Amino acid sequence: MGALKKSTGLVGMAVAPNPHHTLGSLYGKILRVLQKMPESAGYRKHTEPVIRERAAVLTQTKDVYELESKINCGQAEELIVQAENELNLARKMLNWKPWEPLMAKPPKGQWDWPPTKP
Repeated sequence: MGALKKSTGLVGMAVAPNPHHTLGSLYGKILRVLQKMPESAGYRKHTEPVIRERAAVLTQTKDVYELESKINCGQAEELIVQAENELNLARKMLNWKPWEPLMAKPPKGQWDWPPTKP
């Protein structure tokens, strides 16, 4: 194991005491929620590979600084916040079921981009 982190250098963000355990737990929870969605669901198709990749890096990397470098999306503490937010969103998406058909036909031009002028 590498040197222990003494500070995040970010105001109000304390050093996570065990980031590997916390991230592993969060990534596992996210993947379990995603497994409940259809494989064709856009959110699952785009989120699952990212979480699986991060979970693999986590298991292969014991040093927190190396982990942060390999994932390259902030410090471990920021990765934890990101994972907590993703878990909350995944649970909401499972409830919202955006992969199901619309209840009513969308208005003409609803999904056009750039928007068409009336």
